[in-house]
Amino acid sequence: MTASEKQTQLETIDRQIADLCEQRISIQADRAYERHFIGSLNENDDIAMATLQKTLFRTLFGLSHSYTNAQKITNSTLDKSIQQALDSTAKIFPDTAVVACQGIEGAYSQLATDKLFANADIMYFRTFDGVFHAVEAGMCRYGVLPIENSSYGSVTQVYDLMNSHKFHIVRAMKLQISHRLLAKPGTKFENIKEVYSHAQAIGQCSKFLREYQNIKVNIVANTAVAAQMVAESNRDDIAAISSPECAPLYGLDVIKDDIQNSDHNFTRFIVICKDLEIYPGADKASIMVSLGHTPGSLTDLLSRFSALGLNLTKLESRPIEGRDFEFMFYLDVEASIYSEQFVNLLCQLDSEPAEFTFLGCYKEN
Repeated sequence: MTASEKQTQLETIDRQIADLCEQRISIQADRAYERHFIGSLNENDDIAMATLQKTLFRTLFGLSHSYTNAQKITNSTLDKSIQQALDSTAKIFPDTAVVACQGIEGAYSQLATDKLFANADIMYFRTFDGVFHAVEAGMCRYGVLPIENSSYGSVTQVYDLMNSHKFHIVRAMKLQISHRLLAKPGTKFENIKEVYSHAQAIGQCSKFLREYQNIKVNIVANTAVAAQMVAESNRDDIAAISSPECAPLYGLDVIKDDIQNSDHNFTRFIVICKDLEIYPGADKASIMVSLGHTPGSLTDLLSRFSALGLNLTKLESRPIEGRDFEFMFYLDVEASIYSEQFVNLLCQLDSEPAEFTFLGCYKEN
């Protein structure tokens, strides 16, 4: 068979598949039939082929339900909320606002806030939960929280709190993180016996710390809090892993530069708000969804995004507190909120039995 003949044969087969797919999707079937049919594929002696066929039909059935549901979504509550946010949100992200951060002056959240807002009035809270509560209670308009690091992964405390608070994401940014080892003036590195910092910073500097296993590592609430503790201590054998900005702020010396594992070390920060705000240029969306205990449920969900050509940039699962072996999935997707197909998919998910929360659509710097 020549290459031309092979291409002609493939096109004929693919056209037949496309026609049959259209016919199949136009006929709605119940879940019992779908389970029975997929189960019958086990009768195929070729196990590899049976597995492939199961994957194909699960995807086809999922897309069929998605297509059928798409015809039913009209004027939903979520659609109205998104349209209201698009109409009422200012055309420019604000330069000035009251913003909640975890930690104290010199924390990386404060540095991120200063880059996001030209003139922020910052309220500091001891915990990430405090930031969420401040936004929910209306004490401040925005909160800035770290959500993941390029070399050490997600900030799990923030992801765990996301399920228990009402909020929306309105902006995000990546901040390059350069850790320093800070100590009191005149302190020599060889005299350091203990180091203080946040768990994320310690993880990001793990290679450096492994080289000096005689140094005790202590976890504290924040990198800036660590610098403050060292500055206020009467000891001269302790140090903090903190930002370079903390050195002049707390009267400390830098005794080791750039001790993070990688020079390409970035932390992603999100800006949260009580109300849904969607600013021009928004090209990323975040959602939360809890799926049922059924085979292929996650595959079905992902196939619906794939069918629209949407790129998922984040998929994180966290256990739901108080519910045995149930998980909440967090998804970030590159998508325009002006896409009718994308908004319709969001409305489909919102109308289904599974728990679903639209966190927002925003621009990431």
